[in-house]
Amino acid sequence: MTSLICTLQDHRDDVNWCAFSGKLFASCSGDKTLRVYNTRDFSELPFSPLSGHGYGVHCCCFSACGQFLASCSTDATTMVWSMDTGEIEAVLEHPGRSPVRICALSPDSSHLVSGASDGTLAVWDFPSKQLRRTGAVNDTTMVACSFSPCSQVFMTGSSYGDLRLWDLDMNQLHAEKNAHDLGVTCCTFAPKIHSGGQVVQFRLASCGQDSLLKIWAINKFSSGGYKMQLLHTLTGQSAPVLSCAYSSDGQLLVSGSVDKTITIYDAKNAVLLYTLNQHDRYVTACCFSPTSPLIATGSMDKTVNIWRVEDGCSGRGGKSLPEQSDVTSSEERTSAGQSRLLVSDWSEGDVSAWLVEEGLEGLVDKFRANNIDGTELLSLTKETLASELHIESVGLRSKLLRKVEELKSDSVCSGIPDEFLCPITRELMREPVIAADGYSYERDAINSWINTKNRSSPMTNLPLLTTLLTPNHTLKMAIGRWKTSH
Repeated sequence: MTSLICTLQDHRDDVNWCAFSGKLFASCSGDKTLRVYNTRDFSELPFSPLSGHGYGVHCCCFSACGQFLASCSTDATTMVWSMDTGEIEAVLEHPGRSPVRICALSPDSSHLVSGASDGTLAVWDFPSKQLRRTGAVNDTTMVACSFSPCSQVFMTGSSYGDLRLWDLDMNQLHAEKNAHDLGVTCCTFAPKIHSGGQVVQFRLASCGQDSLLKIWAINKFSSGGYKMQLLHTLTGQSAPVLSCAYSSDGQLLVSGSVDKTITIYDAKNAVLLYTLNQHDRYVTACCFSPTSPLIATGSMDKTVNIWRVEDGCSGRGGKSLPEQSDVTSSEERTSAGQSRLLVSDWSEGDVSAWLVEEGLEGLVDKFRANNIDGTELLSLTKETLASELHIESVGLRSKLLRKVEELKSDSVCSGIPDEFLCPITRELMREPVIAADGYSYERDAINSWINTKNRSSPMTNLPLLTTLLTPNHTLKMAIGRWKTSH
């Protein structure tokens, strides 16, 4: 379920966009201001509101670390604000001085793209704030832009209805004409990169004046070519859909519409989960927090609603965001000899029962005396068996270690969803985090990998452009629920 936890009513005109960083939340409005809040209690920061634009502010976005906030306006500028002081760090004047409708920062904060009413695009080097490239699509207005999770390509959407994929040198890689009849309103890449064989795949959501929300697969081939394929068309709203956003793990998708509703979908299965109806006018903006189970929605009613996603739906798991204990009581386990899904949570009693089941009852007293639980069991080595547990028989030590290895390998055929296993260790994740490649890993495993493997992705072998790790609350919740149900 979802619940409304607070309503921000500080803007004096339509709310046009909203964005989260790890610790801050920002909204922008036709009243020419941006307002910035602390996500701990949604109190407004001392330097808020930010005033500097001469006309309404259409879009805002945070840098990856949350240190900077970028905003764009009808005044033909994109401004960069310091989130330490609220001061303007840079004013980027758009080529041609046309009203800037959209701006987007790459996930690695290396580049910023701005798009204008005359169809022009500008690619800026963000650290230096220097213009790098320009391009244009004639006879249209740029209204949507999103970077891929690898930061190397970006998608734009226009009032003409097309979606276009570009590289950083403004080479057009693909054009999807008539993606939305009457015009695109928003597009957003999912944070996860899918890879297999000779293909790397991204997911993209787009929405438009045709009242549709669409999910696309964008395939990049080893030859360098791209292909775009429509996967799902979502029809949960009855009027133009103005905004859409993925959750930080890519499992949920939210959209806001002219019909005043907010819809939340299971992005993977394209299933409508919730419809929210708290705004009085068009819902123009929506976004997920990257670090907590929160959604923000902005509207032409001049308010921003903050929602908490509190529970999953229909027992699906993985559709809810709050943290939940991943400890399962021994009473909930069917037998000690079951899959490794539960081994790391076994009590000392569970370990003893497993020893008896495996014909190793002679070791029960030693294990109990040394308080060996499931986690300790999985970490046993020949050395610890000899020096700490004082098991003198080489054959007995070898047999025990073989049984432990069988426990570890059982997960492959035990029916555990593969996404619950860390790609590095192939063990059930306790603290899943999302890395820059879009994949989820066990926190300790990916930290160790980054420290020893020169920051390459374990899944794609491409460079990890940032070492920032985002807690995957949805996945942790899903694992906890799956464990309980089994």
